[in-house]
Amino acid sequence: MIPYGRHAIDEDDIRAVADVLRGGMLTQGPKVAEFERAVAAMVGARYAVAVANGTAALHLAALAAKLGPGDVAITTPNTFVASANCAHYAGARAAFADIDPVTLNLDPVALRAACRKLGKVKAIIPVHFAGLPCDMPAIKAVADEAGALVIEDASHALGASYADGSLVGNGRYAAMTVFSFHPVKIIAAGEGGMITTNDEALYRRLLRLRSHGISKGDYEFLNPEEAYQGDAVNPWYYEMQELGYNYRITDIHCALALSQLGKIDRFIARRRAIAARYDAAFAGLTAARPTQPDGRARSSHHLYVLRFDFEALGMNRGEVMRRLASDGVGSQVHYIPVHYQPYYRELGHVRGAYPHAERYYEQALTIPLYYGLTDVEIERVIAAVHKIAQPARRSATA
Repeated sequence: MIPYGRHAIDEDDIRAVADVLRGGMLTQGPKVAEFERAVAAMVGARYAVAVANGTAALHLAALAAKLGPGDVAITTPNTFVASANCAHYAGARAAFADIDPVTLNLDPVALRAACRKLGKVKAIIPVHFAGLPCDMPAIKAVADEAGALVIEDASHALGASYADGSLVGNGRYAAMTVFSFHPVKIIAAGEGGMITTNDEALYRRLLRLRSHGISKGDYEFLNPEEAYQGDAVNPWYYEMQELGYNYRITDIHCALALSQLGKIDRFIARRRAIAARYDAAFAGLTAARPTQPDGRARSSHHLYVLRFDFEALGMNRGEVMRRLASDGVGSQVHYIPVHYQPYYRELGHVRGAYPHAERYYEQALTIPLYYGLTDVEIERVIAAVHKIAQPARRSATA
């Protein structure tokens, strides 16, 4: 079975992890800081904080933004639930705005309308779906108008670029940007996440929240009589200044991620080449069409999604997925709209509120796209899709 996504591990990755295992520190060691510096330098941000996973990164970003009871954060319904859940983790609540039907990203026009309807919005969490960056200048303008802080969910978009050519995560349009290094993402750490920011106060709070709310070293201490002897900080001293979490990442994960980061240009180039091959192969289909046709050169291509006209095909999505599977091709759906989930329905969110996201969901199917996908496998995927969605040829006597 060809899966919809897969990591690519080589001997360099294995050696990088083995070197850590042979060394003296498995966690809270030099590889964490090295990985943070490497990501910050790559995207052009001042600071980066590595954490256990992308969901932890979203949670800490929400806390660092001081989201809390009575606050609202707007995100897209076309995302994994973590993009909305992070607001609730912080005691706030998530609201949604519809997507643009072409980009499948948060629509700035719908976002502005949602901000005006809600009145007071504390944060906006755009998601760069499938690796295609949102229209961040427009979203930032809406956020500024609403007095909201922007937290980019770039879990799909490491290495992607904005329309101005700069890399996602540089802080030009957001207070914080979140990345994920789950195995099916652009680079793999096993599990891992990162928050980038240009704000030193946010950076210091993220570091503190990552490790139980504890400060030590060169921080300002709230109990100076305990912290200092004369002008020197007591070498054993640490201070829990707020309630934090154990969201630290290990040197093992960061060693793997660093090795992978060195190959990111190659990874993305291959993903873009596969997407271009698919685009050409599926251009003539009427019952299945590629999504996100614009911005191919800027996307990191985490996913490749087709929109199927299941009614025209005379079969439902489950049947199409089973047909593909019978030909050895895996598929997946990204995503069930967040407001369809029972938890959010209990909070009052209803079907019909975001028609573009809902219509997209009715048609969406993700097909395989990953660095290690071979040319032979690509042709198998294309053949399997054509077998289902290719219009029947008219007979010679018709």
